[in-house]
Amino acid sequence: MVSPVMSVPRYGENTLSDLLPAVLGAVTGNDVAPSLDLAGVRRVCVLLIDGLGAQQLAARAEHAPMLSSMSGETWTSTFPSTTATSLASLGTGRPPGQHGIVGYLTAVEGYDRPMNPLHWRLHGQAGGRSGKDGQAGGRSGKDGQAGGRSGKDGQAGGRSGKDGQAGGRSGKGSSDLLSTLVPEEFQPHPTVFERASAAGIAVTRVAPSYQRESGLTRAVLRGGDFAASVSAGDLVARTLSALNRGDRSVVYSYWSELDLTGHVRGPSSDAWSHELRQVDSMVEAVVSRLPADAALVVTADHGMVDVEERVDVDTTAALSQDVTLIAGEPRARHVFARPGAAVDVAQRWRETLGTDYLVVDRDEAIGREWFGSVRPAVARTIGDVLALARGSGAVVRSGAEPNQSALLGHHGSLTDAETRVPLLIARS
Repeated sequence: MVSPVMSVPRYGENTLSDLLPAVLGAVTGNDVAPSLDLAGVRRVCVLLIDGLGAQQLAARAEHAPMLSSMSGETWTSTFPSTTATSLASLGTGRPPGQHGIVGYLTAVEGYDRPMNPLHWRLHGQAGGRSGKDGQAGGRSGKDGQAGGRSGKDGQAGGRSGKDGQAGGRSGKGSSDLLSTLVPEEFQPHPTVFERASAAGIAVTRVAPSYQRESGLTRAVLRGGDFAASVSAGDLVARTLSALNRGDRSVVYSYWSELDLTGHVRGPSSDAWSHELRQVDSMVEAVVSRLPADAALVVTADHGMVDVEERVDVDTTAALSQDVTLIAGEPRARHVFARPGAAVDVAQRWRETLGTDYLVVDRDEAIGREWFGSVRPAVARTIGDVLALARGSGAVVRSGAEPNQSALLGHHGSLTDAETRVPLLIARS
C-alpha cells in the first residue's frame, strides 16, 4: 500500500519549475540559489532521468552507488506528476496553471477529445461520433495509435509506449494538432533555453531524435541546439561534448528507459533495479569527465507506484453517467460533466471510489494551488471534477486506453512516492 502522505508542490520553492532559472542564474553569475551548490560554475548539465523518484532511489541505493554518493536534496515535481507537465514546467520555468499542460491527456478548448501533449495529437480515433465518455469515435485501435511504432509514454517516433500515437502529419480529419494548435502559440513565452541563448550561453538539448521537432519540444523545450542521442553511451558522449562548447554552457539531457521499465515491469521489479544500475553507470561516466568549471545536476520528472487495485470507468456505469470527457491519467483524472451535472458527478465518483481517492471540484483544486497560479484559459481545461489516488489504486479505461490500463507502474497523483524527486549535484 502506498503511503497516503500527499505533497502539494510549492511553486517558487524547490520544484521543477524553479530549477532551470536557478541554473541560468548560476551560469550568468546573476543569482545563485543558496540551496544549490553551483556558485562559480560556468557550465551545467541538467540530466533528467524519467521516472527516478526520490523514494524509489532511496529504497534501491545499493544499486546506485554513484547517485547515492552525490550531494543534494529532495525537490517536488508538478501536479499532475507526469512527464508532459513536469517537462513543461522545467523548460518554461512556469507552473502548470501558466503553461497550460495539465495532464498526460489535456483538454483543449474547441475539441471534443483530449490532447496527448507528448504527441501533440488528439487522443483516440477521428471521424466518429462522441461516446458516452466524450472520447470521439468510441474505442480506438491500440489506445489511439496511428501507424508505426509509438514512443515511450506516447512520444512519437520512438519505441514502446502507453497509449501512444505515432505517425506523421496527415490531412483533413487528422488528429494531428501541429498546424491547428501551433505549439509556439499554445505556449508563447520564452523558454529558459531561449533566455539562456539570448544571454550568449551555449545551449544544447540532448535527447532522442524524435523529440527534435515534436510539438512538446516546440512548445516548452525550444531554444539552443539539439544533439540526438541513440544510446546511453551516446548520451554521455554528447553531453560531455556539449558541456565544452563556448565560454559558458547549459546542457539538458534526457533519459527515458527507467520510466519505461517501471511502467511495464513495475518500479519494485528486479528489472527496474537493473536499469537503475545502468543509469548510475551513465552518471558516473559523465561525472568522471566533467570539465574543470562544470557541474552535473541529476533530477527526475516524477516517481512511480505499483498499482494493485484498478477501477474501470468503461465497465462502471456510475463513473460514466453525465460525463462528457475524461482526461488526465489513471492516478489523476480530469472529469468533465454535462452542464449542471458537476455536483452529481463528483458525488457519484466519491461514492464509487471511496476513501482511497481524493475527489474534488475544479475550484477546490485551483484554490489548493495544485497547479500554481492559473490563467483563466487554463482553468477551463481543468476537469469539473478531479480524482486522485491516495493509495495503490488507479482509475483505468479498458476500452479507450487498453495499453495504459494494463501497465503495472503508474504516476500522476500527489503522493510522496510520485511527487518527490531527487536533486543531486556533482562538481568537477
